[in-house]
Amino acid sequence: MSERVLITGGGSGIGAGLARAFAARGDRVAICDSDPEAVARCAAELPGAIARTADVTDEAGMAAFLSEVEAEWGGVDVVCANAGTGGPAGRIETLDYAAWQACIATSLHGAFLTCRWAARLMRAQGSGLIVLTSSTAGLAGYPLRSPYSAAKWAIVGLTKTLAMELGPAGVRVNAICPGAVEGPRMDRVVAMEAAASGRSEEETRELYVRGVSLRTWVSVEDVAAAVLHLASPAARRISGQILAIDGHTETLAP
Repeated sequence: MSERVLITGGGSGIGAGLARAFAARGDRVAICDSDPEAVARCAAELPGAIARTADVTDEAGMAAFLSEVEAEWGGVDVVCANAGTGGPAGRIETLDYAAWQACIATSLHGAFLTCRWAARLMRAQGSGLIVLTSSTAGLAGYPLRSPYSAAKWAIVGLTKTLAMELGPAGVRVNAICPGAVEGPRMDRVVAMEAAASGRSEEETRELYVRGVSLRTWVSVEDVAAAVLHLASPAARRISGQILAIDGHTETLAP
């Protein structure tokens, strides 16, 4: 049976992978992203999808996008609060306050606006799944990346709380914690962390691999497969869980 699936940050990376995976199984998909070019690519790749440019930190812009989806679908079955940003890299005494705020706003405030809308609809219909994107940085300390880690830890707390609030209404809430996911975003992160630490990009990449038990990076497809499982009948009793998709991170320390 086709489901109605909304994904924030759906224009690239994990979000685009989720959009492709849900569409491939026959679901209706709606995505938003702050990058108009990414939105255009998604619209071209997934005919019939609702694809809109919206910044998850803009309450008015998100209200317009979410209202359009609600008017079109009348409800929603799966919501992936996925939008996030890597934030700045460096020791905390070197960080700019505006950069800190921007990182927290995209990952946490954006999740709030998305989940507030989803909770209202799902509570009324008595069913639904919310999947929030945290990170392995939401499970451990992450030197030189304090705003990102703080935001992702907050997502874990939000997930646990919403699972308790919405569970009696038949709504499940879980978080995924991807490790280092291959792609342009991690390329930018590696470059940023290399500059902040004084290491080369090659050394920085090797540290990521050595810090994982499986000694490998994660693919977008790995993450999408896990989320599809959460959205399947096989996971109907899974809620309030924090699922690491990372090959088992042993350390994020430099």
